[in-house]
Amino acid sequence: MRAVYGSFVRTHLTVDRLGDLLDEPLVAVLATFRADASVLLSPVWHEWRDGGFNVWTEHQNVKARHLRRDPRATIVVAESDLPYRGIEVRGVARFIEEGVTDTALGIAARYIGAQAAADYVAAARGTDVILRIEPGDIRIWDFVDDYGNA
Repeated sequence: MRAVYGSFVRTHLTVDRLGDLLDEPLVAVLATFRADASVLLSPVWHEWRDGGFNVWTEHQNVKARHLRRDPRATIVVAESDLPYRGIEVRGVARFIEEGVTDTALGIAARYIGAQAAADYVAAARGTDVILRIEPGDIRIWDFVDDYGNA
């Protein structure tokens, strides 16, 4: 097996070429802008639905405050194991305040199971919001050609 730094990464892929990556309960990294234009990177639970990411967070969370001031956001989901598939979506976040509980339950259940998700979401009810990030720009990669059978 070649070292990763000598590999050929496949780019210019489409979401359907990622296989089950977006179904996995991987923690994403969400980038938002602070008032001083520096970037805050936050680990977030997410779901990919209808061509974009839904992120569940508290209404007054720092990420939400940043996005109200400057809606530009980037979210990255990447696996830590071979073949190192990943997706980066840069876009403009919008706030969804309807159907939050159902979406939050679906997102949380991916990470902690249905019962724990129900308890967790019930505790947050009324203080949460869904951030919707649809691709303005999208970048998808993998090392399947080199490590697809690793």
